Amino acid sequence: MNSFLDYSDLPRIIIEALVILSFGVLVGLSLHFQLVRDVLEGNLKPGPGPRFALVDSDTSVYPEPVDLQTVQTQLAAGALLIDARISELYRDGHLPGSISLPLDEADLQLATFPNAYPIDTPLVVYCNGYGCPDSFDLAVRLKKRGYRRVMVFEGGYPEWESAGLPLEKGN
Repeated sequence: MNSFLDYSDLPRIIIEALVILSFGVLVGLSLHFQLVRDVLEGNLKPGPGPRFALVDSDTSVYPEPVDLQTVQTQLAAGALLIDARISELYRDGHLPGSISLPLDEADLQLATFPNAYPIDTPLVVYCNGYGCPDSFDLAVRLKKRGYRRVMVFEGGYPEWESAGLPLEKGN
């Protein structure tokens, strides 16, 4: 018999390992309670790769993404441009004829927005380009308020400016 293989402490080692594992699971669950809850309620859907993202199952609230050419066509057809950037950036420069509706002020302004702009008005929302989520988030809020034709100009201010198109300054 081999003298270096002593299994007399094996039950104690297994119990200690189970206690450590149980403690780790409890700490992990308590720190990620909301995530676990979202998974159990079905609010998390698998995305590309190993990550998960919250998904709104009502795709009717998603705005339509549009490119620069489509924005110009929509403007010629009477669409309203909405700048979702902060007021300071709007004052420094914005697309001609656009109105300022910063995302952080949207809840206050959206209460009276339908009085000025009817629900059937086509809307094109933009912000600081592809890395800026404000235009999408504002567009979703507008869709949830009943606006049917809401588009997001994903290239936003930077694409408009780099195309050499006119800009306005001030309020």
